[in-house]
Amino acid sequence: MVGTDRFRVDLLTREYPPAVYGGAGVHVEYLAAALRALTPVRVHCFGDPRPDASAYADISELKDANPALQVLGVDLAIAAGVAGTDLVHSHTWYANLAGHLAKLLHGVPHVVTTHSLEPLRPWKAEQLGGGYALSSWAERTALEAADAVIAVSDGMRRDVLAAYPAVDPARVRVVHNGIDTAQYAPDPATGVLERLGIATGVPTLTFVGRITRQKGLPYLLRAARQVDPAAQLVFLAGAPDTPEIAAEVSALVDELRATRDNVVWIPEMVTKPEVIQVLTHSTVFVCPSIYEPMGIVNLEAMACETAVVATATGGIPEVVDDGVTGLLVPIEQVTDGSGTPVDPDRFVADLAAAINSLITDPDRARRMGLAGRQRAVDHFSWPAIAEATMEVYRSVL
Repeated sequence: MVGTDRFRVDLLTREYPPAVYGGAGVHVEYLAAALRALTPVRVHCFGDPRPDASAYADISELKDANPALQVLGVDLAIAAGVAGTDLVHSHTWYANLAGHLAKLLHGVPHVVTTHSLEPLRPWKAEQLGGGYALSSWAERTALEAADAVIAVSDGMRRDVLAAYPAVDPARVRVVHNGIDTAQYAPDPATGVLERLGIATGVPTLTFVGRITRQKGLPYLLRAARQVDPAAQLVFLAGAPDTPEIAAEVSALVDELRATRDNVVWIPEMVTKPEVIQVLTHSTVFVCPSIYEPMGIVNLEAMACETAVVATATGGIPEVVDDGVTGLLVPIEQVTDGSGTPVDPDRFVADLAAAINSLITDPDRARRMGLAGRQRAVDHFSWPAIAEATMEVYRSVL
């Protein structure tokens, strides 16, 4: 057993700056920085070389294989690359198998943080085909054998235990996602808005996220038909999972544009400072997700003093204080793991009603935005989250 004051931790992740496209990548970026103040940390990620991480390219012999098989090939290289560590901590199924193999190979504890769960994302079969069975196997194998599982919300903890009943509940701990409120803070400048063609001084609804079933963008685009016509609609939405959902979103945006002239769709991935400025000048940020273990993007909007309208699912109710920092939209979901609303029309109508109640009452939205920033500062700081994570590490060393 190593000493539990200072020990080497290796974080295993697919995403790491500058290649960050989702909440898990944001989490690892800030967690690594906060942990380095407490203990030696090394990061292992996929892709091109980085100055502050060990990066692993795709295995050339698998370049034409199923994408999931390509991921597992990289995991083998990462498992070899962590030699000398005291503990491995993997994030998402992309790196879970690397953590599990490292545990077996090097005899070190393996901690898993669950940012999402494969059984609750069945639409990925559209994207991965048979690779979905591989990703599901890798996740299950890692979680069931992990020394500790960190859930990013109480809702996620319940999902872990429901999806994987073989996991000992005593090994599943809750440590929330965090937010850097020095970086995510209101930006009064307007240069980004002008360059992107976003009007200032008008009520504005904003969505930020990938085009994936999980994020629920098609429901929002349908709800937008009922949103106050005076409102500007801004969608920072790119990186579609499949050609099918890309075509669906494109058609829905075209339909909106045929009925109103204040629709701005930016399909390219934008930078963090650009997102911050857009959020700052938005009346309301909307998160229509049908599956969201926590929803770090809601924290980002709150830190920018923007009111939030979000689905009452997963860990979102632990972030958004209903009636104080935003509005939660109820959703009854089918029980097949897809997150699909039982009554999609009702969900769409309720989403539109919540948006309109804030779009047409900017003073209320402003008060919620101020309360949201205060909540982000008070409850979701990265130093506190790093210390809670260290406590999980100490418990398994």
